[in-house]
Amino acid sequence: MLIKQIIQRVKDLSWTIFDNMNDSSTRQKFSKIAGFSMAIIILFFLLIMAWWDRTPSNFDPVANASQIATVKQHNLVTGYTSTATLITLTNSLLDKSGGYLSNDVTPPSIWMDNVPNWEFGVLVQIRDFSRSLRNDMSRSQSQSLEDPDLSVAEPQFNFNSESWLFPSTEREYRKGNEALNSYLARLSNIEQDEAQFYARADNLADWFAIVEKRLGSLSQRLSASVGQIRVNTDLAGDPEAQQSTPAPVEMVSKTPWAKIDDVFYESRGSAWALIHLLKAVEHDFADILIKKNALVSLRQIIRELESTQDALWSPVILNGSGFGFMANHSLVMASYISRANAAIIDLRILLSQG
Repeated sequence: MLIKQIIQRVKDLSWTIFDNMNDSSTRQKFSKIAGFSMAIIILFFLLIMAWWDRTPSNFDPVANASQIATVKQHNLVTGYTSTATLITLTNSLLDKSGGYLSNDVTPPSIWMDNVPNWEFGVLVQIRDFSRSLRNDMSRSQSQSLEDPDLSVAEPQFNFNSESWLFPSTEREYRKGNEALNSYLARLSNIEQDEAQFYARADNLADWFAIVEKRLGSLSQRLSASVGQIRVNTDLAGDPEAQQSTPAPVEMVSKTPWAKIDDVFYESRGSAWALIHLLKAVEHDFADILIKKNALVSLRQIIRELESTQDALWSPVILNGSGFGFMANHSLVMASYISRANAAIIDLRILLSQG
């Protein structure tokens, strides 16, 4: 009986609203209320987007590692700073303002493509360093056993970056960070030698080899913002080299207009993460770098990458021609990354020499 009464009241209210809508003054009031409500919603979304668009603050890897060691009562051993920096980068990715946005499927984050691309750039560097940590830096030689915690952490960071449910990306990345924290605790325990970090020149050179390919790819994609005709150099340097399928002698490379800002922000995020990792290895590999007289070279690489983090005063990523009237932000970013990449190649060769 009560349910029937409620249904009848709803019907009566609906007919009352419908009758009132026939009145012009009432329709105007509803239109004003609807317009005002829509304006409030849009303003609310814009404020949230502005807040979520902020990138995490920079941190000093050495001071950060010292603080973590003090809180957790760990010993500051070789490799502690690099591992702690990797953990902090992952936490920054997941816990920044707005959280991790790459897998969000609801407004307003679904409309924000710059932040997810920045996140992917950071994620690529986390993946590469965790792989190097697992395969090289924590192992004394190719026949040695891999660390059990790192064998868990590295695959977790390679989980789909856009999975929002069953399981969520954040959950999988936090599992990877838990494994890194376990490795960090074992590494700092000077009473056992199961967990190790080997600060050797060949280990650092192997990671630099990965970094130079990443930066080289970003530099090419950034430079393609204006479109280029490139000579195919895939088989250059080896007269007997072959490839699976034939390719043209000249290729036209141009980044689609809608993807230009995506590549820019991915490069910016990748450089941000790399700055902190380079500062961390500067500390952990200091003796090697000093012996090779390479410390100044590494600091110059860091300075080049720091220029990629300068404030962007334009509300949009401009794509002017190479020497045109308007700026081309992608080419400016490419110049910094290309110089850093060239310096990393030289530094890697120096480390590989006896």
